Amino acid sequence: MKNKKMMKMMKKRFYVFLLMIAGLIFAGFLEQSFAQDVVKVRITEGMPMIPVAIPEFQLREASIPDQGCKQEIYQVLHDDLKYSRVFKVVPKEFYSYIQAFDPNNIRFKDWASIHANILITGSVEVSAEDRVVFAVKVYDVISEKFIFGRNFGGKKEYNRLIAHRTADEMMKYFAERPIFTSKVAFVSSRDGNNEIYMMDYDGERVRRVTSNTDLDVLPTWSADNEKILYTSYRNNNPDLFMFHLYTGKTELIATGKANYAADWCRGGDKIVYTSTRSGNAEIYIKDMQTRKEKQVTFNPAIDTTPCWSPSGDEIAFTSQRGGTPQIYIMNADGTNVRRITHDGNYYDSSAWSPDGTRIAYVARIESRFDIYVYNLKDNTVIKLTEQSGRNENPTWSPDGRHIIFASNRGGTYQLYTIDYDGDNLRQLTFKGENKMPEWQKK
Repeated sequence: MKNKKMMKMMKKRFYVFLLMIAGLIFAGFLEQSFAQDVVKVRITEGMPMIPVAIPEFQLREASIPDQGCKQEIYQVLHDDLKYSRVFKVVPKEFYSYIQAFDPNNIRFKDWASIHANILITGSVEVSAEDRVVFAVKVYDVISEKFIFGRNFGGKKEYNRLIAHRTADEMMKYFAERPIFTSKVAFVSSRDGNNEIYMMDYDGERVRRVTSNTDLDVLPTWSADNEKILYTSYRNNNPDLFMFHLYTGKTELIATGKANYAADWCRGGDKIVYTSTRSGNAEIYIKDMQTRKEKQVTFNPAIDTTPCWSPSGDEIAFTSQRGGTPQIYIMNADGTNVRRITHDGNYYDSSAWSPDGTRIAYVARIESRFDIYVYNLKDNTVIKLTEQSGRNENPTWSPDGRHIIFASNRGGTYQLYTIDYDGDNLRQLTFKGENKMPEWQKK
């Protein structure tokens, strides 16, 4: 009994240490003024959003009368496109101004009159065995021409996935990176213990990844999205593990002292992480093919939370070498270290945007923790969050238009999503406490 109590105390102490060193507490530093210029600007993404109209989907004659199935696919596709920042969904109330949609006689001029450039039509067939076939057709309203069509099928339980795949096809056709079938890994206490979970980008279809009585934290995706790295105390030490999603295999990657805050290079063969094996928190790179590794920081101060640039040539990280935790960038071999934050007394949790032009991070200003985005091209800063409480752990969508982060603004830690310019805030999780999100890289 005494040993069990000691073990629980050790785990609790490690958890506090891990949160501190990974950039979630770092208490005790003197408050300083925040003098770096912060501007609230809207990032121009190029072309304006494309107006799309989506009339209600049809049930095929051969289908069983499952209106709920049809409506679910419709609503998820509608919400995906609305979220995209690529497409602008024409309000449904505008449809009352024109004649009802007839798939056999499409009146393109009617749809043009309510400012739709693209028309998306769909039909659903549900079999008695609960299998679904969804057929989508997309038209150019201006030229009155058919653009493309696809059939998607599966069990009814995968209605949401069918809709997400349809939305991804729309993104790909218009030369945009698809995001709607992407997943988010995160840490949740919803079942009583901090474990790794994964969910769809919109917070739905939550699945548990790890299952044990020990602490599992700080997940990160492999470049091929088939594995998740995370830190676990299952062997009574904060070790780095890798879980293979398709085989269920769990593999020990790094042990000895504390090993945490891993990030996988988009090139696919290297990870970067923090370890205290030398007696101090330093940053290491490990080749996942040869399993050889190299220490790349050598500093008496704490160096932690490394993050690869999309090219794999640089690494952003947090260091106390200047007296307080600040964001630095270095070459992947540890050379050419330069500091990008200066005037505040706390910066951490850097996350590089997929296009390599921006870095999101957490800053503490006047005892508030908010998400900021630093533009590497013009050195401007955007403040994304305004709500009180702690806003932490930003992670970018694969297309760079959205960020998911953790916040306790409602009293408990939950995950939220926000657009790159601070718009469209919405809550994704509601059960238990949820932290440390990590969006798939592609």
